[in-house]
Amino acid sequence: MSNLQRFGVKLGNDRIEALLHRLGDPHRRYGIAHVTGTKGKGSTTAMIAAILTAHGFRTGGYFSPYVYDVRERVQIDGQMISHDDMARIITDLVPHVEALAKGPLGQTTEFELKTALAFWYFAEQAADFAAIEVGIGGRLDATNVVHPIVSVITNVGLDHTDVLGTTHRQIAREKAGIIKAGAPVITAVDVPDARQVIVSETSLRGCALIEVVEDEGPSSPGRITWSQDGTGFRVSTSHQTYDGLTLGLIGRHQGSNAACAIGAVEAMGAARGFAVSPDAVRRALEHLTLPGRFSILRVRPTVVADGAHNALSARALADEVRKRPHDRLLLVVGMLRGHDPDSFVAELAPYAAVTYATQPEWRRAEAAEVVARAAERHCGDVRVVRPPLVAAREALAEAAPDDIVLITGSFYTVGDAPPDRLFS
Repeated sequence: MSNLQRFGVKLGNDRIEALLHRLGDPHRRYGIAHVTGTKGKGSTTAMIAAILTAHGFRTGGYFSPYVYDVRERVQIDGQMISHDDMARIITDLVPHVEALAKGPLGQTTEFELKTALAFWYFAEQAADFAAIEVGIGGRLDATNVVHPIVSVITNVGLDHTDVLGTTHRQIAREKAGIIKAGAPVITAVDVPDARQVIVSETSLRGCALIEVVEDEGPSSPGRITWSQDGTGFRVSTSHQTYDGLTLGLIGRHQGSNAACAIGAVEAMGAARGFAVSPDAVRRALEHLTLPGRFSILRVRPTVVADGAHNALSARALADEVRKRPHDRLLLVVGMLRGHDPDSFVAELAPYAAVTYATQPEWRRAEAAEVVARAAERHCGDVRVVRPPLVAAREALAEAAPDDIVLITGSFYTVGDAPPDRLFS
């Protein structure tokens, strides 16, 4: 698969549609929830999959990107695809990829191959449903060949501006590209320009729009509310109230993601004739974990790994860090090109005693010096240290028991400092 990396990202659907057609269109064999957004799309995808599994359905989950193991991308009922199955399916896909490469559609990309692999695997495993996370944007993403039961747009912020556009309106239009005629849309988008685009696109395609808002007030057919409920959360839909929800994923923002996921599963239940059980929802959300989502790797000092990579996610991450008693924040940050280091570090570096600017070992990595220059505007002690594992080890060596070491900026940065190597 690695030999396809040089073909990078090629937005558009013709080639992936041709590849899937050669495979018998496996993505047509199960019900799909399609999820995009600037922040929270991975968590929401995982919540949808977990809730469906808790209801007894065989459920696929497709995630982008992975953190520690490429097999994290493709899961059935929360279990990663096996090494043997992954190797077998890739071997079976090779003749189809080679045949397409000889024609006008050209060479299949790495992401297209992984997407086809996931769709084929879910069909092979007789999945009832699948929750599919968009890679980038939506409209031209390789996953946008699906005809979902429900589309989810968690939120819209400024990210991937080199590809998706430089305004909320432009980015919202790309993400709204996953909306399909007649399929209801669940969204937590609250930026006015972006929301206007979502409202317009759902109306144009004849879709019901259900908006998720933080509010203790009542829900309605077009409105899902969520609020903190003591130590947990409460979500109210037009069908029922889910109270006493505790989330395995850390962060207040996960309440909004949970509301999106519950709304999506209710839409799937309405389409496929099953009732959503509050008890199953509670079990699924309580036990759900994902690598790189405010993952606490160690305490005293507290070591946190989080794949936040844009200003929206950095703001939520900073809020969570501030809640936790600590003496100093030691910030390890490495990013990819296409994300904005200035707006990202502006949310975190002001709270850091030391910022370690690093550079993930990935072909699209942003130079550590660029990250350092952005951090220097907000933090008096900025050090350039490569690669992320070395930077994280230096931060850990300097940390006192009551400090926080935060590894962030990209899932690739987090993945380059895995716990088994960081603490060895």
